[in-house]
Amino acid sequence: MEQHHGLAERFEESRGHLRGVAYRMLGSLSEAEDAVQESWLRLSRSDPSEVENLGGWLTTVVARVSLDMLRSRKSRREEPLDTPAPGPVVSPDARVDPEQEALLADSVGLAMLVVLEKLAPTERLAFVLHDMFAVPFDEIAAIVGRSPTAARQIASRARRRVRGSETPPADLYRQREVVNAFLSAARAGDFDALLAVLDPDVVHRADRAMTPPHGMEARGATHVAKGATAYSRKAGLTPQPQPLLMLVDGAVGVAVAPLGRLIRVVTFTVVDRKITEMNVIADPTRLQELDLALLDG
Repeated sequence: MEQHHGLAERFEESRGHLRGVAYRMLGSLSEAEDAVQESWLRLSRSDPSEVENLGGWLTTVVARVSLDMLRSRKSRREEPLDTPAPGPVVSPDARVDPEQEALLADSVGLAMLVVLEKLAPTERLAFVLHDMFAVPFDEIAAIVGRSPTAARQIASRARRRVRGSETPPADLYRQREVVNAFLSAARAGDFDALLAVLDPDVVHRADRAMTPPHGMEARGATHVAKGATAYSRKAGLTPQPQPLLMLVDGAVGVAVAPLGRLIRVVTFTVVDRKITEMNVIADPTRLQELDLALLDG
């Protein structure tokens, strides 16, 4: 009994670390807590005398459990859905404090959580364990059932997907300037500043998930600027998720992702420092198809 109590104390010392690993793997605090609890159950059924490095052993176990959960989640997503995806994301587990999850999401970075969700399960595991927690590749290899060399290649592939674009930095810098100018003008409801950054023939489209059943299209700087200022006034009445500047299919775009869960993306086409086209994407299938990466700097 005393040995079990001592083991529980040592486990509690590792709980924060294990939660951090599982959360980065799963992107959900309730699922992360489930993975941590499962690691405790496996520890309680094991022989502690056979565990040389408890922290490393627990990290491996929680990573394995998280990997299994990711694979199960992916297989469920591939099944056809008879009903549309639900609306706003809410915590499925009453045990989870929304404020705690928000703080944890902020500590990881919402854009990072969005990009991690795009990785294959083994890529996510290799990237999280090696790049975020400095776990050696030989230990990662044992978890994924591959050689250390293969594990290194998986992590490298994941890193390229996270970091993303072959677009020249100067082009990305110009795109970012223009998109930032648009966002600042939209937030301020500054009609003249919006006109200054929009091409006279700009086209703004929103897919049917935003405006059912047929989507929406606006043409011309005046119409698009009026729509942006109207949205700004409406958004000022209720709290809105912070838009995230990200790379979207290799160009600067904006993602809306409360708690790192992607619900909307806006793509921009920029020519001669003017926005010529904007597309608002909220359809879950289209969101899954987008190539998202972090925007450095």
